[in-house]
Amino acid sequence: MPKPEKHVFVCMQNRPQGHPRPSCSQKNCAEIAEEFYWMLQQRQLFDKIQVTTTGCLGPCSEGPSVLVYPEGVMYGSIKKEDVATIFDEHLQQGKPVERLQAPKEFWG
Repeated sequence: MPKPEKHVFVCMQNRPQGHPRPSCSQKNCAEIAEEFYWMLQQRQLFDKIQVTTTGCLGPCSEGPSVLVYPEGVMYGSIKKEDVATIFDEHLQQGKPVERLQAPKEFWG
């Protein structure tokens, strides 16, 4: 397997109902992960991009959270329709999508 140029981590953190902190699973993170996998498959970029689901990435109130390496760009409050933008602009063109990034106080 070739080393990917970009690695996308999608938070799938799930907390029990009534927990004082929110979690990405309460905000449809599974839909986000599925869309990343769908885009990866449709674009056949398996040799350039890797997508991994993960536990908590930190900014729970800003979820669903997505982290892209090697740049270390954190995206927050991602919606399904944002995934194509992240693929087009960041993953393929190398330009992080500023308007979708988590606030700097969470990742800066």
